[in-house]
Amino acid sequence: MSETNAPVATAPSAPAGVVVAESATARGRRARIALRGLQVLLALLFGIASAVPKLIAHPSAAESFDKLGWGSAGMYTIGALELAGAVALLIPMLQSVAAMALGALMVGAFVVQLAVMGGQYAATPIILLVPLALIAWARRKHNADLLRLLRLRA
Repeated sequence: MSETNAPVATAPSAPAGVVVAESATARGRRARIALRGLQVLLALLFGIASAVPKLIAHPSAAESFDKLGWGSAGMYTIGALELAGAVALLIPMLQSVAAMALGALMVGAFVVQLAVMGGQYAATPIILLVPLALIAWARRKHNADLLRLLRLRA
């Protein structure tokens, strides 16, 4: 019977051929870096690819909001919320709240895609919900810090 072993790597200080177990801190560090990279990627996606076309009234965005009947006020509002969420994803104390808020926007986008737009692009907001939920959960301890700060100021 084979035995399952923990991932291994050679340590720089170990003699050649000696294998040591990978430390939990190294895995944790890589996970934090990967999560931060995901946050930056999503911030760029929401800030540049999604918010900017709405805020500059690009014809494709304006056409979609006219079809919804929301006009330019709705377009600018959604664009501003997306841009604010994108920036907040990069601020440590706001990361979890931003991910939850952007997730709520994506739920709304999913409903609108199904109900009004025929569902052609309904998968996009659902796909974006997965990394947003991961960020909200992984950065949840910042919510207590934010709440503590808000209570101090009240």
